[in-house]
Amino acid sequence: MAYSSTGLQPIGGQAKAGNAPQVWSYTSTDAKTAIDASGYFNDASDVLKVGDLIYIHASTGGTATFSLHPVVSNASGVVDIGDGTAISATDSD
Repeated sequence: MAYSSTGLQPIGGQAKAGNAPQVWSYTSTDAKTAIDASGYFNDASDVLKVGDLIYIHASTGGTATFSLHPVVSNASGVVDIGDGTAISATDSD
């Protein structure tokens, strides 16, 4: 699959962000490895900026993954996000 603009949503008070990094949420059925590939977010290059943070909820084949990814570059319409930090979804109680 490919990037879907309906999956990317701002979190919090984006209207007052100015030059400060913004936080985004992205949900997709694409694999995390596909989502964090360079160029995946090119269609959002007009709203994403270096330093922004994207919380990604991916679910492929019924297996959910959760991770945080910084936008590491956005030049000439090409967006690249970092590999991200996985968020554990285990519940041991």
